[in-house]
Amino acid sequence: MTLIKSISGIRGTIGGKVGDNLTPVDAVKFASAYGTWLKKYIGKDKITVVVGRDARISGPMIHNLVVNTLIGLGIDVIDLGLSTTPTVEVAVPLEKAEGGIILTASHNPKQWNALKLLNEKGEFLNGEEGLKILEIAEAEAFDFSDVDDLGAIIINDAYMDIHIDEVLNLPLVDVDAVKAAKFKVVVDGVNSSGGIIIPRLLELMGVEVVELYCEPNGHFPHNPEPLKEHLTDISELVVKEKADLGIVVDPDVDRLAFICENGEMFGEEYTLVACADYVLSKTPGNTVSNMSSSRALRDVTNAHNGNYEASAVGEVNVVELMKKNNAVIGGEGNGGIIYPELHYGRDSLVGVALFLTHLANKKMTVSALRASYPEYYMSKNKIELTPQIDVDAILVAMTEKYKDEDITTIDGVKIDFAENWVHLRKSNTEPIIRIYTEASSQEKADVLALRIIEEIKAVAGI
Repeated sequence: MTLIKSISGIRGTIGGKVGDNLTPVDAVKFASAYGTWLKKYIGKDKITVVVGRDARISGPMIHNLVVNTLIGLGIDVIDLGLSTTPTVEVAVPLEKAEGGIILTASHNPKQWNALKLLNEKGEFLNGEEGLKILEIAEAEAFDFSDVDDLGAIIINDAYMDIHIDEVLNLPLVDVDAVKAAKFKVVVDGVNSSGGIIIPRLLELMGVEVVELYCEPNGHFPHNPEPLKEHLTDISELVVKEKADLGIVVDPDVDRLAFICENGEMFGEEYTLVACADYVLSKTPGNTVSNMSSSRALRDVTNAHNGNYEASAVGEVNVVELMKKNNAVIGGEGNGGIIYPELHYGRDSLVGVALFLTHLANKKMTVSALRASYPEYYMSKNKIELTPQIDVDAILVAMTEKYKDEDITTIDGVKIDFAENWVHLRKSNTEPIIRIYTEASSQEKADVLALRIIEEIKAVAGI
């Protein structure tokens, strides 16, 4: 299965058969469904949608198909061209547009692409809205415009710079302090749009930049998910260049990871922890992350006398709970920072600016900053799904097995033990079941994960 339709959009591999992969026909069909839904939802005579893409190889093809489909529906398009997910999210409300589409498969390899859909606030659609779009696509209930009512394309390639300005103008971003610190930073842009926007942001903050894989040609030099096993090149270069840190983003720049000055990972879970520590020190309040994120955010929030809450996995769920709890910062443990002062979306630029300000104020190395936070270690595993595996039955069986523990079932099954936890859930974007564990040491997290995996296999008869 390489075409995944979900409430958050459509994602698949390029080529192959219609309905099985992300073909041109599927891209047109889904863009048509979104545009049709938007016209009904907004109820205006004239609608504008912002469209941007990451640098993956299929981007220009999918981009042209989507833009021209929207025009065929009578919708005007503000075309940002090469962009980032948070940049499109920022652009939608600034342009007073009715929606937005980001063409990116995020951390997936180069053969993948996707359409990620936004509302008029520049935020991801909720489940109910996504479901309506899937229904329209399935029924092919499209009504295209007459020749005199076709939409228009407005090219605007300034939004990466506008996004940078919006970040630098945030009250908690102290450009002067960062300039005074004279940081040297290695940037891995995985040959996508992050290779343009992150160095540009850093240079305006007075940072000396060493670029690694910053040519936006879509040929990812390593697996684009910013995990330790994929980041040996930047880890070595940080040490070689005697840099203060390394910065890694994924292809659409909504996930952020740091490398310590000694070449060690800061830990993608701790990106949010460090940024939250800084924000809470200046603006006390509440935080939110998803159920698969580290307990460290809870500990840091409590230390600042705030209240921490955990949401179901998925950015839209995190944002919903952040609004409900008036969270001053939140996000996901995969390096996704959501800072409502700018917008409700994961944004690596905001994360970089807040982190560097925090580091400049602390006047310590990145490894020393990391050592100042509670020590938790995660093990992230997955089991490939086959049609024979009944995931729901597995989750029910695991819930029954551990019914005497602290269990949450709003998203899969999370079992909170006294010293550690495990979260089991079916992925929304890939045909897998995820098994996340966290404990006070890597060995304990790995042992717990292996035990749970064996228990799942026993239940599933694998």
